Amino acid sequence: MEEAEDQRRYHVVVNDEEQYSIWPVGSEPPPGWQRAGVEGDRATCLAHIDEVWTDLRPRGLREWLTARA
Repeated sequence: MEEAEDQRRYHVVVNDEEQYSIWPVGSEPPPGWQRAGVEGDRATCLAHIDEVWTDLRPRGLREWLTARA
């Protein structure tokens, strides 16, 4: 399906490693993922992720690197 044709609504979801994704509204996120409080069309959700997910390294790696510094 082309992105322009996608009329579905999504939730932004985040996991314990602070990695983000989108998940269709009406479906429970997969185990280990929680809703991040943002809902909208695909473009809106992806724009939010671009804004908040600035360090793509998993949280565990960031913490490990910080502890070693």
